[in-house]
Amino acid sequence: MSDSNKTDFTNPSTFILLGIPGLEAAHVWISIPFCAMYVIAILGNFIILFIVKTEPSLHEPMYYFLCMLAITDLVLSTSTLPKTLSIYWFNSREIDFSACLSQLYFIHCFLVMESGNFVAMAFDRYVAICHPLRHSTLLTNSMVAKIGLAVVLRGSILILPYPFLVRQWPYCRTNIIPHTHCEHIAVVKLACADTLISSYYGLFVVFGVRGLDMIFIAVSYTQILKAIFSLPTKDARLKALGTCSSHLCAILAFYIPGLFSTITHRYGHNVPLHFHVLMANVYILVPPMLNPIIYGVRTKQIRGRLFQLFTHKGT
Repeated sequence: MSDSNKTDFTNPSTFILLGIPGLEAAHVWISIPFCAMYVIAILGNFIILFIVKTEPSLHEPMYYFLCMLAITDLVLSTSTLPKTLSIYWFNSREIDFSACLSQLYFIHCFLVMESGNFVAMAFDRYVAICHPLRHSTLLTNSMVAKIGLAVVLRGSILILPYPFLVRQWPYCRTNIIPHTHCEHIAVVKLACADTLISSYYGLFVVFGVRGLDMIFIAVSYTQILKAIFSLPTKDARLKALGTCSSHLCAILAFYIPGLFSTITHRYGHNVPLHFHVLMANVYILVPPMLNPIIYGVRTKQIRGRLFQLFTHKGT
């Protein structure tokens, strides 16, 4: 390690991203599945947006929320993967201090937005199944727009303190980040000051915001499942379960890796660093890749429209 990275500085001009510490020799091989997942995420989410836009029968609250989720996934994956792949392929490790703070903001802002999208989708399913006669009157286009705006504003405002707090800390140890991207805690750990404010605020966002989202989703789906199993016929129960299964799969794909990554990053001191970094990448990349696949396969209307699209092109 060069001495220049150990000299005293208060506000570094650049940070150095190491990629996955300990697995540098395998970076090129690791980049292959990462790149494949990114391409699937980009294509899949654009296809979802295209299908919903061009199919009038899909202009419903459920699919509007799905479009919001697709846009969130596109921004989330694009905020990290291009830089990560440039580290793997071109050894381009430097990132400007301001660019690092911007990346940090976008990552955590859109993670909170994604969580909010799942809450909105859970609310939509709750109204559709538990109060079907009120669905069209409650979830009007105006109400969907207001919910979408609330999701965006909540994520934007709640994460705003992250870059401001990070910017104010002095950095007198090193400017090397043992990560593939500017993750909040990874950057905060480089500061040579009392960073408890950043740590506690980060915990508040994880457990106080996304934790409450998980509780709301759990309560919603508890009520949904009660309503489903009280339906009179087996066909009705299976149909209702089918409309919810895709949402449940997407929710689990988002929250389980995220919760595991957060807990191991903060409390798993005996867990190897490369495992922390890999889990953080899985958390950001896998849900954007899986969501369009899950909804494309499990949602009958999207699956049918996609089939028509390809068969029409083939004729």
